[in-house]
Amino acid sequence: MVKETTLGSKAFDLVLIVLLVGISIMCVLPLWYTLAVSLSDNAAASSGQVSLWPVGFNFNSYQEIMGDSKFFNSFWISIQRVVLGSSLNFVIIILMGYPLSKNAKDLPFRNVLMWILVFTMLFNGGLIPWYQTVKSLGLINNIWALVLGNSVPIFSVILVINYFRNLPKELEEAALVDGAGPWYMLIQIFIPLAVPVLATVTLFSIVYHWNEFFNGLVLMSNADHYPLQTYIQQLVVIVDANTMTAEQIQKMSELSNQTLNSAKIFIAMIPVLVIYPFLQRFFIHGITLGSVKE
Repeated sequence: MVKETTLGSKAFDLVLIVLLVGISIMCVLPLWYTLAVSLSDNAAASSGQVSLWPVGFNFNSYQEIMGDSKFFNSFWISIQRVVLGSSLNFVIIILMGYPLSKNAKDLPFRNVLMWILVFTMLFNGGLIPWYQTVKSLGLINNIWALVLGNSVPIFSVILVINYFRNLPKELEEAALVDGAGPWYMLIQIFIPLAVPVLATVTLFSIVYHWNEFFNGLVLMSNADHYPLQTYIQQLVVIVDANTMTAEQIQKMSELSNQTLNSAKIFIAMIPVLVIYPFLQRFFIHGITLGSVKE
């Protein structure tokens, strides 16, 4: 069947293309501007002379951040956090999503469990009880304090539950007839079919663990245990001249908060920008089917 194209449909397609190109430019422009400011001279950035191209091109901001051994220590801690946190999220999401995708007849108290999940997503015990709990477990200044506290992403669990519920029931019935058990069905049938939504929620976990800085600020009393985002936040917001050498003070005097902030933002975006293209093809399919509720 050949779709008939009319003048009206062509005009609509043209408007749609122009609109999408405009939105794409609006999305890319802030990233480009951030890079231009981070590569610009201190005085030019402070006086607002930078637009789309660097003025007084230099790498002073990046040298200030990259030329610090503490930066690489924090980078390594963030890598550990992303690997441990995303792996733990992946396992827990599957182990919760699969049984909760069954009917109340197959899983007693399913509705009660779902109510508890939604309740914890909307309400929490507060900052002080959370901190006291982590402290009583002896996890202060421990990488697991950054991982375990967010090991159950409720929103991602709900997405996976809905995705599993939308898979054909005949698959499970056929597997049961062939003698397959729950673990076999989960690993050999459901997980391979759920690659789009699992890739999507994994991307959510990676982005969260990479970008989050507040937990590191509260739970790490020693700066040597800071993840990257917390370290950069401290570098930019709180500058302790007593702990800096004369050379570092001279470099800081050559930088503005604007150039340093821009360099920080751009460095923090790089890992996500590298990972996203590999998971993007699953993103729309996974988020759409996972959000459909029967």
